[in-house]
Amino acid sequence: MKFIDGVKFSEMVKLGAHHLYENADYVDSLNVFPVPDGDTGTNMNLSMSSGAKEIEANTVEHIGETAEALSKGLLMGARGNSGVILSQLFRGFGKAIEEEAEIDGKKFAEALKYGVETAYKAVMKPVEGTILTVAKDAANAAVEKANSTDDVIEVMETVVAEAKASLERTPELLAVLKEVGVVDSGGQGLVYVYEGFLACLKGEELPVRTDVQSMDELVNAAHHQSVQDFMSTDDIIYGYCTEFMVKFEPEKLIENPFDEGEYRQELSEFGDSLLVISDDEIAKVHIHSETPGDVLTFSQKYGSLINMKIENMRQQHEDIVGKKANDKKEKHPYAVVTVAMGTGIAELLKSVGASVVIEGGQTMNPSTQDIVKAIEGVGAERVLILPNNKNIVMAAEQAAEHLGIEAAVVPTTTVPEGLSAILAFNPEADVEVNKNAMIEAASYVKTAQVTYAVRDTTIDGIDIKKGAFMGINSGKIVTTNPLLEEVTKSLLQKIIDEESEIITVLYGEDVSEEEATHIENYIDEHFDHVDVEVYNGKQPLYPYIISVE
Repeated sequence: MKFIDGVKFSEMVKLGAHHLYENADYVDSLNVFPVPDGDTGTNMNLSMSSGAKEIEANTVEHIGETAEALSKGLLMGARGNSGVILSQLFRGFGKAIEEEAEIDGKKFAEALKYGVETAYKAVMKPVEGTILTVAKDAANAAVEKANSTDDVIEVMETVVAEAKASLERTPELLAVLKEVGVVDSGGQGLVYVYEGFLACLKGEELPVRTDVQSMDELVNAAHHQSVQDFMSTDDIIYGYCTEFMVKFEPEKLIENPFDEGEYRQELSEFGDSLLVISDDEIAKVHIHSETPGDVLTFSQKYGSLINMKIENMRQQHEDIVGKKANDKKEKHPYAVVTVAMGTGIAELLKSVGASVVIEGGQTMNPSTQDIVKAIEGVGAERVLILPNNKNIVMAAEQAAEHLGIEAAVVPTTTVPEGLSAILAFNPEADVEVNKNAMIEAASYVKTAQVTYAVRDTTIDGIDIKKGAFMGINSGKIVTTNPLLEEVTKSLLQKIIDEESEIITVLYGEDVSEEEATHIENYIDEHFDHVDVEVYNGKQPLYPYIISVE
């Protein structure tokens, strides 16, 4: 076959995506590098599926236009390091053939090569022994093969053969892979995509993996250790896997012109495992950072933030390492599962009775699947779910319906409500009784928050300036001030009355202990009829979360 057009390429992509989908769980089982920031197979599958969906809706005979649709779908759907790199491989591929109506084997090989170059540029510190290496070796072999043939099938056969060979070499490039005895997960995912391409071109059945048993034995060998046992949670320097998109806003770009290279360099100061890709409308970012709130705030100067997701990798690692031990335990009769942002808040929730705390909140709503996975990890016979955010209630309710165990949602909309609700939990009572008691307990709590404005606006007669702090009482902005301490004092004046008895202050990651102490002293001096409790919640974006009971 000398030429392929957009229609044939669309068929290749769909079969490649399907082959990856069929083997996503296997790819997940290989995920060891660099830290457990999600599931490689799942991320690549969702990314490729997004690309396949876009290409199916926009298939034309012109292969350049079809490849552009794939690039767009992958960009919007890219998840995790591997998904973003996959999107860049085909972004570069598409750019190389954007003017072509059809391509031969030689042009196909050149496009693969350009895709690799594009992907390497997107990664701040490329690491060999990963999907990048597999893609590079396969593309180089394709270019060499194209010197002697322009047949697309022959070139694709070379791509698959070299991708597999390169994958087998990845343990020699990454010590952790060699120590555990597995190949790179992202590279394996790419091999499945390429195998699908080749099967489509040749009109053959997709290859069936025959090494499941042997690889499963290998992964679970050495006293049945998880691959994550070969690293310590303490080895994770940057604990939060942070993904988001910046939707460019023209008025912001006038003041802060966007340059992808400069932006990537600036973000590198916030962490590692950095990936930045962009087009004329959006920039997509993946980074491991200790201060995800700072990353988000910094990025807002270019536009609005969308599709945000932050995962606590230390918690993920502990969950993976402890999974086998948990599996040995008998089922818990009850579990209380809740959602919160901030390690301090998570610790506080666990201290009062939460079985597990899912990382999430105002800027990152966990999905139904996230909630189901967390609950299944507990292994309980009955569960109560506290979303602690109005935007998570529906996902929690969907999760409860799909669990197959007795479950109920206590529709808490704030962390203070969640804390109060958990304190009312009775392990001896049934689910419905507990739900009603916890809802009642949550209703006695008033929640106030302090955050900052991302733009100038006027709400309920209050003029709010960009960058100024805002005091929010039960979801309504009631005060604003450029100074954090002043707006917090003003908010306290508005929310504490004669009937108030207990004030709980959770201060965020950007607030010092000294600043929090000033607020505590202010409450003691001006409201002597209340008891004050202050905790370091370490939450992003909200310097203070305050409850009044």
